[in-house]
Amino acid sequence: MSPDDDRAPDPDQTAALEALLPLVPLHGWTTRALAEALKEAGGDPSEAEWRFPGGAPEMIESFFALSLQRAIANAEPDIAGEMRLGKRVRALVAALLRELGHHKEAVRRAVPWLMLPRNTALGARLMARLVDGIWHAAGDQSADFSWYTKRASLAGIMLPTLLFWLNDLDFDHEPTLAFFDRRLDGLARIGRSRARAKAFCAGLMGPRSGSHGRAAA
Repeated sequence: MSPDDDRAPDPDQTAALEALLPLVPLHGWTTRALAEALKEAGGDPSEAEWRFPGGAPEMIESFFALSLQRAIANAEPDIAGEMRLGKRVRALVAALLRELGHHKEAVRRAVPWLMLPRNTALGARLMARLVDGIWHAAGDQSADFSWYTKRASLAGIMLPTLLFWLNDLDFDHEPTLAFFDRRLDGLARIGRSRARAKAFCAGLMGPRSGSHGRAAA
């Protein structure tokens, strides 16, 4: 189970979201748009006030949680037999982009809104949940400090990838995935360089520490 499963909307909220999404490009993530969507779907517009009592933040949060949940389910055949963790992460990112691509204009309205100063806390929380869900679904078992570094690293890649994707007109998102791959590869190179530097420094310091220890004895 993804850690985001408890964040995903309930069936009634999901139905309301699916009615809302086609109207978001024109009316934004608003209660007014949700009321209009419910009316067009044959429901009661007054329900908009309590379907998502938190307003736009709750609608957007629920949308991304639902998209992640569906992306994880759709990626399962691709990651089930893949032994490499990085490849599983990549497959999950690709599945998430495909899922978000069904409502790209709604995402386009959400992302700038999330980047406003008053909404940065929500944006950071959403990104944290996305990357945590991706790592969890990929099978990451880390429980030490690397748990944090992996998620921080992926978050640092996901935001520019999402911004690149908003201007990617390719149906299969191949340019975006190539952009993601380059960023991920660059991160891996930095990690390898740091590991080599650490080993090199340890090699330099080790003999000296040993000699000092013997002299003191």
